[in-house]
Amino acid sequence: MESRHSRLPSAGFEQLKGRPELPPALVARPGNTIYSTVQQQDYSASVWLSKREKLEHSQQKCIVIFALVCCFAVLVALIFSAVDVWGEDEDGITEDNCSKECRVVLVENIPEDVSIPQDNSIPLSVGLHSLLDMARRSVEIVSPRWSLNSSENEYTFPSAKQGRFLLQRLMKLDGQSVSLKVASGLTDSSELKLLSRHGAEVHYLNMTALTKGQLHSSFWIVDRKHMYIGSAGMDWRSFSTLKELGVIIYECSCLVLDLHRIFSLYWQLQYKDFVPSIWSKRLSALYTKERTLLLSLNSTKANAFISSSPDVFCPKDRTRDIDAIFRVIQEAKKFLYISITDYLPLINNSPHHRYWSLIDGKLREALILKNIKVRLLISCWEHTHPLTFNFVWSLKTLCMEMANCSLEAKFFSPRQQNVRLRAINHNRYMVTDNTVYIGNFDWVGNEFAYNAGAGLVISQTEGVEDRNSTVVDQLKAVFERDWQSNYSKPLQANKIPTCNKQTILPKALLKSQMESHEREDSQNTSL
Repeated sequence: MESRHSRLPSAGFEQLKGRPELPPALVARPGNTIYSTVQQQDYSASVWLSKREKLEHSQQKCIVIFALVCCFAVLVALIFSAVDVWGEDEDGITEDNCSKECRVVLVENIPEDVSIPQDNSIPLSVGLHSLLDMARRSVEIVSPRWSLNSSENEYTFPSAKQGRFLLQRLMKLDGQSVSLKVASGLTDSSELKLLSRHGAEVHYLNMTALTKGQLHSSFWIVDRKHMYIGSAGMDWRSFSTLKELGVIIYECSCLVLDLHRIFSLYWQLQYKDFVPSIWSKRLSALYTKERTLLLSLNSTKANAFISSSPDVFCPKDRTRDIDAIFRVIQEAKKFLYISITDYLPLINNSPHHRYWSLIDGKLREALILKNIKVRLLISCWEHTHPLTFNFVWSLKTLCMEMANCSLEAKFFSPRQQNVRLRAINHNRYMVTDNTVYIGNFDWVGNEFAYNAGAGLVISQTEGVEDRNSTVVDQLKAVFERDWQSNYSKPLQANKIPTCNKQTILPKALLKSQMESHEREDSQNTSL
């Protein structure tokens, strides 16, 4: 009887040599062979699926890693495109070694034809020249205007020559090895081009693209130790026909270091047509309304901080101007004196207006809820909006039948021979029984919403030995001098001051417009 192996072809038999002999059960049963094949196919499929899952998992990890790398690269690009981090410590002044023993003076320009004494301040021109006398390394200026050359107006206004003298000194800084840096929103200024030819560095900001507003900031920084901030710009009128006020603070590098961060922000926005969403840490505020700088001003303890506008120009922790004003109003205990060029709680999005209630509402709260005595001194000039009188009268009527409620309003209107260039009260400040705020804005909605500005808040506690040494008392005395002068006219019920030739709106139309504005404001409460 032949065996199974003897019936196999020789070639097949040779192929089976060397292989392990299959179990007899599998060889004898064809069904088992089919089952084995299916098992092998299932195993192969499971291996393939496992490899596919691993491959997909690896691809997902790669995608996630790539996305993270891209995000990090974009973040770094945004940070370094937002600000070119240049040597903040190049002069050796830091938060650890800066000075807090400071000296402060009020500076004013009082027009020649305005007969009021200047007992609590020094002339603006004297103060600015003193800063240039002290400059050893750098002068950094931000100004809304550059029109110092007064040659054509010096015959009519002799004091206007101070503008030309100041321009000449700025042109000589390069020869004295003092760098001059200017940040400006004016792209076609002949004087800035002149200063550039004399060694000044000028950076231009496209404010129309950045905020749809203007650069209204006005301050100086000298050697990062001394500063000026106030209402005056680099304009010959600021030394002749405009009534200006500001402060100069000497040897106060801690406070100046913080103001310099605002200058650095402007400096780095040159050639940009957008506001970065991420700011460098070096532009963050050093001091805020919650974390003020404790310093000594004229040997008297004080607290101070710098504010800024608009919102998009406020990096981390920087207090907004509007919030600084709120803080000063809220902390007033007895009185609130305000001197501004214009008061108009509207945002003008031509051809429409929208009621801007922020400051107006806070004043109403101070009058009704806290019984704070409020005085408003507003300029009466050719650009005074006719609605100003309506808004002020609305505030005044709050106190007509209420005890312990006091709001007084006057309009500053000096008359000069040259009506076209008559004196204007260009002040922008507020003083209470314990605090002063000096800013660059009129109290108009558009200013805070779109324009760039800076403000200084100084608080000094009551009960110090020499009250005359405090800037709070000095500024209070300046306000009371202007308030009691012959140039300040009270707002009367049936007598509207003549500031311009515009017509006051009828009461019915005014009421209709205001109701419409209030409805719009309730729908859109964002500034």
